[in-house]
Amino acid sequence: MTAADVSLDRALHAIADPTRRRILQALREGAAATKTAGQAAGTHGLHLCAGDIEERVQLSQPTISHHMAILTKAGLVEATKKGQWRWYRRNEKAIRHVVKTLRGKL
Repeated sequence: MTAADVSLDRALHAIADPTRRRILQALREGAAATKTAGQAAGTHGLHLCAGDIEERVQLSQPTISHHMAILTKAGLVEATKKGQWRWYRRNEKAIRHVVKTLRGKL
């Protein structure tokens, strides 16, 4: 199994869970709202903090942290730590790569 196959498997495992797909959707919507309205309260550029995600997805903070770790390990989400806060954003390049790879394999 190649490194590319392992990476694809990890990404597919991450998006197989409906909660993680909701989180990716929330990150996309949060980034779109930030672009449209300028920098909104609770956001840092095109990033959302765990509290923002928690509000949008209606899950507890430990559950959000668990899912964010899986999405980050899969490379679909990037995390930036600023002070005691961790800010998340979608890794659009990685998501496009997964889609492109799937098109080539299926």
